[in-house]
Amino acid sequence: MKIKDIIKDNIVRFNRLRKGTAYYTIVVEVQEEVGLVIATYEFPVPLSDIGDATLEKEDKAIMFMRYIRKAIEEGTFIKV
Repeated sequence: MKIKDIIKDNIVRFNRLRKGTAYYTIVVEVQEEVGLVIATYEFPVPLSDIGDATLEKEDKAIMFMRYIRKAIEEGTFIKV
């Protein structure tokens, strides 16, 4: 999965807040053995990184590219 394919023309949705971390979901098309599948993934956004920014219920995925990339690298980009 390429980060560009995940965020292009996509949005993220706020899911929940727990212990100083906001969790967002994103819906992406994933190529699997059975073909192209629509899947929902969740990733964390540490509130300590947010500063005084506003967390919206829905936002452009490109604004969260940093967190999505980090989640993929750390194995916290989880299919739900």
